[in-house]
Amino acid sequence: MTLGGVEGGGGVRRSGLEAGPLDEWVASIRERSPSAVTAGELGALAPESLTARGRIDALVVLERHLAWLQAKQVEVLAAIAAHTETPEAVIVEAGGCLGDVFAASWDGAVEEVACALRLANQTAAQRLKVATLLAGRHGATCRLLAEGRISYVQAMAVAEQLEVLDDEVAGRVEAALVDKMPGQAAGQTRAALRRQILRADPKGAEERHRARVGERRIQHYPQDDGMALFGAVLPAQQAALMEQAVDVRARGYEADGRSLEQKRVDALFDLVVNQPGASVSGEAAGGRSAAVVQVTVPFDVLLGADDGPAELKGYGSIGASQARELAFAPGTVWRRLLIQPETGLLVKTDPTTYRPTAETERHVIARDQYCAFPSCRMLARRCDLDHVEPFDHRNPERGGQTTPDNLQPLCRRHHRLKTHHPGWKVTRAPRSGVSTWTAPTGHTYTNAPPVYRE
Repeated sequence: MTLGGVEGGGGVRRSGLEAGPLDEWVASIRERSPSAVTAGELGALAPESLTARGRIDALVVLERHLAWLQAKQVEVLAAIAAHTETPEAVIVEAGGCLGDVFAASWDGAVEEVACALRLANQTAAQRLKVATLLAGRHGATCRLLAEGRISYVQAMAVAEQLEVLDDEVAGRVEAALVDKMPGQAAGQTRAALRRQILRADPKGAEERHRARVGERRIQHYPQDDGMALFGAVLPAQQAALMEQAVDVRARGYEADGRSLEQKRVDALFDLVVNQPGASVSGEAAGGRSAAVVQVTVPFDVLLGADDGPAELKGYGSIGASQARELAFAPGTVWRRLLIQPETGLLVKTDPTTYRPTAETERHVIARDQYCAFPSCRMLARRCDLDHVEPFDHRNPERGGQTTPDNLQPLCRRHHRLKTHHPGWKVTRAPRSGVSTWTAPTGHTYTNAPPVYRE
C-alpha cells in the first residue's frame, strides 16, 4: 500500500533519529489538519518502522485525530439532545405509583445514550450537556477541537466552567482564551478559565460560592485491590484547616516504619473514628443508632475454608481477609442469606427478626444491590422498590404480586421513567433475574443482578 509516495506497513526498523520515508510521511501528516482523508491513511502507521522521533510525531497525529473524532461526536450528541422525542406531560391518577398526582416532561436522551455507550447516567448526561453547550455557543472552541489543536478535555472545561455565565460574558471569556488554548495543557486551560471568570463576573462568583457551600457533601468511591477513596467536597478554607489538623496528628505518631502519607491517612481515620463517643456498631453517643456496615460473604469463606470474594455494600467485591475482619469485629450482627447453588443468585433471606414487608425489602436490596436500570449505579438501599408487573391498587389480587420475583430497586428517576414514560418498557426473567429494557428507539438493553458465588 502506497500513501503519498511512501510504502506503508512494514519496512526496516530504525533507531535513534535516523529518519526514514515513513518518518517523513508522518511528519507531513502532522502538519495537516485532521480529516476523513488523513484518518483513512493512518492504517499505514507501523511503530516498529519509525524512529524515536517518528513515533512521537505519530502519537501527536493520533491524538489530533482523536480530537477530530470527538468533535464529530459532539455534533451527534448535540443533535440527539436537540431532537429527542419528549412527551409534553403525563398525569397519574390518584392512588397511582409515586404519588397521587404527578406531571412530568421526559428527556429520554440520557437513558438511551447511557445504555448505548455503557456509561453511567451521570456521565451520559454530562456528555449531552457539554455537547449542547459547545455546539450552541462555543463555535471557536469547536473549530479548534475539529482541527485537532486542543483536546476534548480542554473543550469540556470551556463548556462546563463557562456554563455559569450568560452568553455574552461567556463569549468574551472564550474570545480572550481561544488563541492561547492550543499552547496550553488542560490544567492550564482550567486555571486560565477560573481567572477569567473571576475577572468577568466577580459578583456572580461570590454568589455561586455561597450556593456551592450549601451543596457540600461526602464522596466515597471504590478503587482496586480492596481500597476506596473517601473525602468531602467543602469550602477550600475548611479543607486547608482539615489538612493542617491531619498533619499535626500525623507528626505526633512514633517512628514505626510508616511513611508520612500512611501516617496522614491513619491520622484522618483516627480523627473521624477513634474519637470519644464515635461508634460504627451498637449505640452511638447520645443513644442514637450508629452506622451499619454490611458485608455479604459465603459461609465457607467466613470460616476460612475458602478465600473467595465477598460483597461490601456500597463498594463491591472485597477479599476474604477484609470480610473476616468486618465479620468478627466487636458488635457485629450476622444475618443468614441463602444462595441458589445452580445460579449463585441470592434467593432467600432469613433475618433474626421477622416482618414480611421488611424481609422482602431486605431480600430485594441484598439481591440486586443497585438500581435495576442498565446504566445506573445508585445503591439499592437508596432506591424505590418497583413492581415490574404493575400493582393493581383497585384490585390487588389481580395486579402484580409484592414478591421478590416481581420487585426491583429503581432510583427515583428511573422509577418515574419506567412508570410514566410511554416509550420505555421493562420485563424481568424470574429465574435469572435479568431485566430487559426496551427504549423508545426500539433498542433493547439488559441488566443482570450480581452473582454471589461463581
